[in-house]
Parts: sequence; C-alpha cells; structure tokens
Amino acid sequence: MHGKKDYVSLQLDNESSSSTFSPISSIRRRWKRSTSYQKKLLFLFLLLTMAVLLIQHSRGAESKDQHVAAKAVKRKPVKFEKAEQPVYDEADAAVAHHALDRLDDEKKNVLSELEDRIKEDINVLQRPGKRKNPKLIARFGKKEEKMQVEAVNLGDGDGGNNVDVVVNLPAPVVKPEPKPKIPAPDTKFPHTEQNERQKFVVDVFLHAWKGYKETAWGHDHAHPISRTYDDWFGVGLTLLDALDTMYIMGLQQEYFAARDWIANTMDFNKDIDVNLFECTIRVLGSMLSAYHLTKDEIYKVKAIDIGERLLPALSRSVSAVPYSDVNLKTGNTHAPKWGPDSTVSEVTTIQIEFRDLSFITGNPKYKDAVDRVSTHIASLNGKKDGLIPMWVNANTGLFRPGGTLTVGARADSYYEYLLKQWIQTGQTETHYLTEYLAAIEGIQKHLVGHSLPNGFTYVGELIGGVTPSAKMDHLACFLPGTLALGSTLISSSHPREAMEHLQLAKDLTATCHQMYATPTGLSPEITYFNLNQAAKDDLIVKPLDRHNLLRPETVESLFYLWRITKDTKYRDWGWDIVQAFERYTKVPAAGYTSIKNVMDPNFPNPFDKMESFFLGETLKYLFLLFSDDDKLIPLDSWVFNTEAHPLPIHASAAVS
Repeated sequence: MHGKKDYVSLQLDNESSSSTFSPISSIRRRWKRSTSYQKKLLFLFLLLTMAVLLIQHSRGAESKDQHVAAKAVKRKPVKFEKAEQPVYDEADAAVAHHALDRLDDEKKNVLSELEDRIKEDINVLQRPGKRKNPKLIARFGKKEEKMQVEAVNLGDGDGGNNVDVVVNLPAPVVKPEPKPKIPAPDTKFPHTEQNERQKFVVDVFLHAWKGYKETAWGHDHAHPISRTYDDWFGVGLTLLDALDTMYIMGLQQEYFAARDWIANTMDFNKDIDVNLFECTIRVLGSMLSAYHLTKDEIYKVKAIDIGERLLPALSRSVSAVPYSDVNLKTGNTHAPKWGPDSTVSEVTTIQIEFRDLSFITGNPKYKDAVDRVSTHIASLNGKKDGLIPMWVNANTGLFRPGGTLTVGARADSYYEYLLKQWIQTGQTETHYLTEYLAAIEGIQKHLVGHSLPNGFTYVGELIGGVTPSAKMDHLACFLPGTLALGSTLISSSHPREAMEHLQLAKDLTATCHQMYATPTGLSPEITYFNLNQAAKDDLIVKPLDRHNLLRPETVESLFYLWRITKDTKYRDWGWDIVQAFERYTKVPAAGYTSIKNVMDPNFPNPFDKMESFFLGETLKYLFLLFSDDDKLIPLDSWVFNTEAHPLPIHASAAVS
C-alpha cells in the first residue's frame, strides 16, 4: 500500500449535488430505514455520481467553495495524493476540478463502473456483518509510474476483506534527459612568442570573432552593421573556417567554445543543397585540419560524416565529372541552377581534402573518387598548352567549347591543386608535377603581360581561348605564392624553371601590391591594365569592380614570399594591408565588413557582410606572415588547401 502523504482534499458543492442528482425521494425513504454505515455508503455514491456529472456537464465551470456539512454522516474527505511531487495545500473545489479535468473519456467510463460496484456493495452491506468505511485516494504510483485512483476499504477496525478498484490516469510529463556533452581532450596549443604585429592581428581577429559570436553564432556569415546573419549552407561556415586560426593563434577560450558547438550542436543532416567545392574546402577541410592539429577524434567523426554526404556528387555522376551541387540529407545531385556546366575549379579543387579523408580512415574510396576526376580532366581535349577552359559538363564529361582561359575566377585553384597534390603525397605522383609545369609554361606564353607606362607584370585572360584581355582578378593573386612554393621544390630537378617561376612570383606579387595603391589602401575585386602608350596610369578600376570582400589571396602570396625569400618588404606590405582593413572596414561595435568602393575613403559604402574567409584565410596568413618562427606550420610538413586549412604531407600516395 502506498503512503498517504501529500494529499489534496477534494470537496464538492452540496447544493450542486442536491440539484443535479435526480432520485432524491428514493434516497430519503432508504435514509430513514438505513443504518449509519449504509448512509455513509449512500453518501459516497452521491459523491462519485456528482464527480462524473461535473466532468461531463460542468467542465471549466466555477463553483463556490463549501464544506459538506452532514452531522449525521461523519465521512472522511476524498483526497488526491501525488507521491514524490510538490505538495499543494489548497482545499478548494477549483483545484479539485482541475485535477478531474485530466480524466479522459476512458477514465470516465471506469468511474462509471466504480459507481456500479458501489451500488452492488450497498445491497450487500444491507446484510448483517462486519463492514468498513470506503475512502477514495488519487495518487501517482511509484512502481507503475502512472497516476491511479483507488477505492479501498479502510474499515472501522473490525476486519473484513478489502475491495480495490484502480483507475489509471495519464503519467506525468517527464522531460528527456539532455544528451551528455562530448568533452574535449587535452589539447596542446602552439607556444610561440608573439611579436607586436602578430598581437595586432590577434586583436583584429578577436574583434571580428566578437561580431560573429554576438550576431551570428552557429550561422554561416555575420552582418555586423545590422547585427544579423545569413545562412548559405546552415552549418556555421565562419565558425568552421576560423577554428584552426584560433588554434594557431593560441586562443584557447574561443577555440573551446567553437569546439563545444561542433561536438554537441552541429548537425549535417539538413535537407539543403550545397556546393560540392565550397563545402569541401571549407567544411571538410576545416574538420580534417582540426583533426590533424589537435588529434581530437570528434573532428575525424565529423569529417567522415560530411565526406559521406558529399560523396554522391561524385559517385552518382554519369561521367567522371562530379555534379556541382548535392543535398546533404537525401544525396540528390544536380548541375548548377544557372546552367548545365560546372566550373573547372569546382571539380578539380576537392582532391587533397578527399584524399586526406582516405589517409585518415584507411578507406581508398574517397581518394579513388577524386583521382578519377583528375585523370579524366587530364585526358580531355580542348586544352591550350596546359591551360584549360573554365567550364566542364557533368553529363557529357566534356569542356564547353570556346571557354575562356584564365587563372582567375572559375579556374584559379585547378592550377594550385596540380602542384599541391604532388606535394601532398611526398612528391611521388609525378604526373601532377608534369601537368603543373606544362600549365605554368602556358601561362607564361599566353597570359602574362606588362602594363604601360611602368611595365607592371600581370596575368590576364584569353577570351574564348583566343582574344587577350588585360584583366586580372584579385583571385589571381594566389599565383605568386604557388609559384614561389613550387620553385623551392623543383630547384634540383628543374633548375631553370625554378628560377623563372620565382622571378615571376616576385613580379606578380609587386603587381598585386600595386592593386592596393588606392585611396583606401585596399584592392578592388578586378583590375585592368593599361596597354596604351599615351596613358598615365598603369591600373584601371572600373566602377562595377571597386568592391573589396576582405579577400586573402595577396596576403597569402606575401606569406609564401616572406617564408621563401626573407625579404622584409613583404611583411611591410602586409602590415599596410591590415592597417587599411582596420581603418576602412572595421565596424566599431564588433566585426569587419566588405566595402563597395575602395576609391572613396570618405564613403567606402559598406556591404554589411563579413565573409568567413576573412577569419579563416586572410587573418591566418597575416598572423603567419608576421611570425618569427618558421616552425609554426612549416611548409615541409604541411600543405594548405585553397581555404588555408593546413593538411599534413604524406610519404606516399598509399592508403593503408
């Protein structure tokens, strides 16, 4: 028998009882010839009948609080007990009615059966014998974990058999226990002494991070002026891109907050289409890099998860060319919404990430999938001295005829990854080096030009594969860094090419620095170079190209040129750039923003958007540029993916 504590007395309205219960005359006649105990049973019958009628006809009605006064019948009150629940001391009918409201139709039927049982008991109890006083108790059963109503014979101490009737009521609502958080393992951070310029970059990062944390936590991009956010993939792109930057900078508090969100909140099971290329370099690249830097297994788990969700873009293609978009939840794939073709950079800049996924899992399927793409692209016709058109079709597997040849948007990182795939596997896959050397020779032959009147070296485009254009994207400023990195690795096997590549790298870096020679000290998105001898200025910036998106390509090349040449001018140029960011793109409250007009220092006209690569690439490369320690991410042990996430160099291409 359960305990009898924590009751709520249920008191019914006597006047209401007399008005709603119909067989009054019969009860009066029986009353005169009934014993005291029979009167008590009759009164209990009235009580239960009233309860049912109240449920059926008076739900929600207010009734006055009155105690049942029956001097001739001394009954014990009907009470509710809820074991191990908060105690309620109110003894009014409203509380009782709220308790009764919890009964559904099924419980009403059971109470009706209870009435019938009591009627039978009245007839039985008219016979001579030992009798007990009934009492009604409602409580939460401890073992059954559900609410019960029991009519039990408590008796007058004369003995006799108990009569029990049990009514099950709804179980109490119990909130599910929260999932246990996945704790972070012991993590060793770099312990490199930071100089003043590095500390300045860290302060810039913290101000940018504050803008993201306060306005866009868990979302893709912050809008620091309006203090809102946007979602492209809905997976926290800025947080993921910034993760290894925080680790490299030694920002432990910020890192562990991001790590906690990744481990316990981030979910890739989203019904959303993502771009294969962008999601690979940012999300998969981030998780792989964090895993290698920290040895935290949670990043490996997340890398496998996102890798599996992206893989259908490769495996479901009817050709060797992957589809540009894939749904993270369903695996459905399709070509870009704006046309049938993918860009060459999209399908050829996923390789070192998926290959690394094979290296950490021992499963060759990821590497095989992207190696198939590389082999197919290498076999296609339509190239021009190692240069490839910018569009390729996933259905036919062919280049679009008449495509523009460029190292800018839509083709840039194809050339970058030719070199880096060779580096990633310990310089063992020589066919990538062969393709890379052929491509650089084609760039020198067809795309490199010199402006007038000062002769700045630029890398332009061939429109339709035929017509030269002196147009250079800021994106193309990655090339000097790639050339410089490659030159150090081919100096023995290809000494002439190594010298030429390093010189071209220096010349192009100087040109990229000139692109920052604007009234704001920030580069436009696109620059044209003058080829007219009568003109005074070498660089031309058109009105639609004046925006700056906080891009990293120039400071990336400055980092490589500093590491390789140790010429301090590259550091000085980087310092000028970060000062310009601070002056013209900083949002006072928190964050930094892209701007629309680098030509107007009085009104640069902010975009109100902070790209994830500002924290993931631009500030990381600036921090490493100013580092006095070349062992902080050494270039003979690590290779950066195109989103600046460092991945380890392996001894071979073998997956084991």
